[in-house]
Amino acid sequence: MAKAYADAGVNVEAGYDVVRRIKNMAAQTFDDNVLSGLGSFGGFYSIEDALKMRQPVLVSGTDGVGTKLRLAMLLDKHDTIGIDCVAMCVNDIACHAAKPLFFLDYLAVGKLEPVNAAKIVSGVAEGCRQAGCALIGGETAEMPGFYAKDDYDLAGFAVGLADKADVIDGSRMQAGDVLIGLASSGAHSNGYSLIRKIFSMTEDSLSQWIEALDCTLGEALLRPTRIYVNAVQEICKAADVKAIAHITGGGFIENVPRIVPDGLCARIDLKAWAMPPLFKLMQQTGGLDVMEMYNIFNMGIGMVIVVNPNMADRALEAAKKAGETAYIIGDVAAGEEKVQLLK
Repeated sequence: MAKAYADAGVNVEAGYDVVRRIKNMAAQTFDDNVLSGLGSFGGFYSIEDALKMRQPVLVSGTDGVGTKLRLAMLLDKHDTIGIDCVAMCVNDIACHAAKPLFFLDYLAVGKLEPVNAAKIVSGVAEGCRQAGCALIGGETAEMPGFYAKDDYDLAGFAVGLADKADVIDGSRMQAGDVLIGLASSGAHSNGYSLIRKIFSMTEDSLSQWIEALDCTLGEALLRPTRIYVNAVQEICKAADVKAIAHITGGGFIENVPRIVPDGLCARIDLKAWAMPPLFKLMQQTGGLDVMEMYNIFNMGIGMVIVVNPNMADRALEAAKKAGETAYIIGDVAAGEEKVQLLK
């Protein structure tokens, strides 16, 4: 053991222990294209499938979990937060019809506890399984004096593949197209700085059973972000998809305009789906302006998919077969305001 390093607060033996614990978790996500296991300086992934495409394009995305991590720390529950990390990355690249290939994670801790680190990575591996991608590497950094002893941060990076002709970017959107919303599982991984201000972040408060939620407050808030990769792939096969928006930080107001060309407006009917109980509880407890919440939270819709109006029913059926709850939530019209929320 490196005594001098240990005296500085870095336990290299704990690092070796973490690698031993997570190697098998990562291996369970591998497909035939993975050419190396954990422990090499780089992760190797064959792009032989790209050779079957006319113009293969790599699509990448990176993100973190944000202050939702604080709830995992408070509740001492670390085995699902990795799903959030994967979801935030793969859902982004799915917006462009890219199939996720592989994922890398970055875990920074104040003090490395191998059991907790393995739990965190188990969630990352589960997210990769849900997304159909391989966890081919990552970094675990012990940073004493930078993070508090029990604190950590988690981020990740995903790479996907698409044929250039199939890439979805919103450029074909036109007036008359239909907006389909895929239901979220909760607040996902956004707005938690405000959530932590609304609710008392104590063990008693988080363990309180909330009848309207049919679970404890902590369970509702820690519920993992939904991974939409499979649903998006099935909807793209079934219907003519023009654009996709992942509803993350900034809610509808910031994310929908990112896919709408100039001269068009996405009109969202807020009566098309019921506001989930969690968001109602946030509004009532925090005294929030409901319309402002659509600029912060997903409000029950994690993905907005723009489709040819003649294929809306096919898209809804494909979403249902993929295990998603989907709604027609609006349409596209001519206009200078890229998004309108219709009460």
